[in-house]
Amino acid sequence: MVILCLLLFLTLILLLLTQLSHRTQQFKKSVIQDEKREEKEQEVMLEKLVSSNEFIYTGIVCCFLAIVALAYFQWRDTLYAGHFQEWMNIIVRWLHITFGIAWIGTSFFFVFMENSLHKNKKRPELKGDMWMLHGGGFWFVEKYQVAPAVMPKGVHWFKYEAYFTWLTGFGLLFVVYYFNAEAMLLKSGTTSLTAWAAIAIGVASLAIGYSIYHLLSLTPLLKKPLWFGITLFVILIGFAYFYTQVFNPRAAFIHFGALIGTLMAGNVFFVIIPAQKAMVKATKEGTYLDPAIGNFAGLRSYHNNYFTLPVLFVMISNHFPSTFSHEYPWLILALLSLGSAAVKHYLNLKEKEQQSVWVIPIATIILLSTVFITAPTPVGGECEEVSFTQIYPIIQERCVSCHSATPTDDVWTAPPNGIVYDTPQDIVKLTDKIMQRVVITKDMPQNNKTGITPAEREKIRCWIEGGARLE
Repeated sequence: MVILCLLLFLTLILLLLTQLSHRTQQFKKSVIQDEKREEKEQEVMLEKLVSSNEFIYTGIVCCFLAIVALAYFQWRDTLYAGHFQEWMNIIVRWLHITFGIAWIGTSFFFVFMENSLHKNKKRPELKGDMWMLHGGGFWFVEKYQVAPAVMPKGVHWFKYEAYFTWLTGFGLLFVVYYFNAEAMLLKSGTTSLTAWAAIAIGVASLAIGYSIYHLLSLTPLLKKPLWFGITLFVILIGFAYFYTQVFNPRAAFIHFGALIGTLMAGNVFFVIIPAQKAMVKATKEGTYLDPAIGNFAGLRSYHNNYFTLPVLFVMISNHFPSTFSHEYPWLILALLSLGSAAVKHYLNLKEKEQQSVWVIPIATIILLSTVFITAPTPVGGECEEVSFTQIYPIIQERCVSCHSATPTDDVWTAPPNGIVYDTPQDIVKLTDKIMQRVVITKDMPQNNKTGITPAEREKIRCWIEGGARLE
């Protein structure tokens, strides 16, 4: 009852903060439109409004997280635990994808503009400008070498896309992997780690990974892009190998993607936004600003641009067992990351109107090599005849707790991907998926939660290869 009261109280605060944010935005518009105010007074008021809005947004996020945490602890040992966790997964994943699209979209767009700017000899204060055609209209964009002489009004800051992408992604780690660490995070039967220890390792690795990357970016190696990239790649694959030794392969893939996402968000929070604040301050005060500050931030933004395709590839590959169930999953991570980063490099060169005939062929070879490396190898040997009556109890005991119209699993309240094995006909029509996931990649049951044995997998193989007959 106490937790329910707290939930209601936090929900009320969340509503009030949301309403306050709306009122603040309305007041901000009125300040901008008020031509009678003194310009200095208007600037001070706008700064205060921006600052207050940031506190409001922080309060909204904290209230939302507190509501989710309290609701989870309220219902975790009840009938509603699986249902609540599934909806947390849906909502947080939806938000994560939405903010991620916005963030990566702006990264692609701004790097495209950076690469495509044309020099304007008549205006040396500009780094370049360009015309664009989109949405039924012409657009003209200018980029200054450092900053304009006078601070313009209504400048939009691109930062919340990055912050909320990372926050929702970090939330997904908890919803999918940490709230059910025994089944989703730990390596089945091969680790002595406790759930709390594994979670601590996962979270700490993100902070350690960013610290190593940041320190590397402060070394003279940063001025040698090729060697900097090689060194960073080796470090990242070292983390990938570490993750595959500590976590189950699927969780290892996600943590590798989370590590890259943390490097990207860290660049925004610790480098890019502080540099932009320094530029704004210098412009307002009319003081000198070292161009190196902006150049360093721009370089870190460029790093983020190269991280985008690897992190996207890693995230989607996590849904395909041919990748994370390989004998050497860290090698697959290395190939996917290297190949997709090479594709982004080619696109960046093309936007600069530079060509390299070797980049795309090499990237294609690297990515295609993963197809052949992950190809299944023949399993088992000669088979004795196996009847459906031998297979049906195995499916019922090892699979139906999740894959049923009415699952009994403590996490899944609906059948994953809509796949059910309730009837013999359901089983027969899905034998190709069963062969791939149960026999070849062996990633089902998830983390072998139900304890299927090699002998049972072998029986399923022989039954399918024998024609999957029901009689």
